[in-house]
Amino acid sequence: MEQPTEIIFRNMEPSSFVRARVEEEVDRLERYFDRIQSCQVMIEAPHKHHRKGREYHVAVHMALPKGRNVDVTHTGRKDKAHEDVYVAIRDAFKAATRQLQDTSNVMAGKVKTHDTPEHGHVRTLFPDRGYGFIQSSDGREIYFHRNSVAEGSFDALHQGDDVRFVSTEGESAEGPQASTVIPIGKHHLTD
Repeated sequence: MEQPTEIIFRNMEPSSFVRARVEEEVDRLERYFDRIQSCQVMIEAPHKHHRKGREYHVAVHMALPKGRNVDVTHTGRKDKAHEDVYVAIRDAFKAATRQLQDTSNVMAGKVKTHDTPEHGHVRTLFPDRGYGFIQSSDGREIYFHRNSVAEGSFDALHQGDDVRFVSTEGESAEGPQASTVIPIGKHHLTD
């Protein structure tokens, strides 16, 4: 880490034991993701005037490369477990670990993104010959055969109908061909 871990104690005296536990948790995170730039942990004791629900609150803030952050404000469950500061720390760092894993996966490009499927509209249709052409959203003309239309719905297609398709280059003398064509409604796609 570029900067030492900053540990803030609120409504309680600083404790070397608590500090050591926090540093162990931060070290564990650094072994998982060694590019943490800074880490700030705030441990807040319950107010002394509370009679019930005296759970510790733990907040963790980590600065990462590319301006990304991991922020956890962990107030704990609605049981007595977080009346123990070590349980509150453990649970806060579990949540921080999950966020750090998600963030590092995004940064590494390991998160699946779903592209908008290729789509267009039926430009020309030759029902008696069993084929047609799709005008794709990117301007290409795509040939399709009646057998490529899903669920045998070639006969239900009309010129101008919106479709999704899977294109394969070089399969047809007519140029790019759609191996699968799925008729869709007007509001199913976003560009």
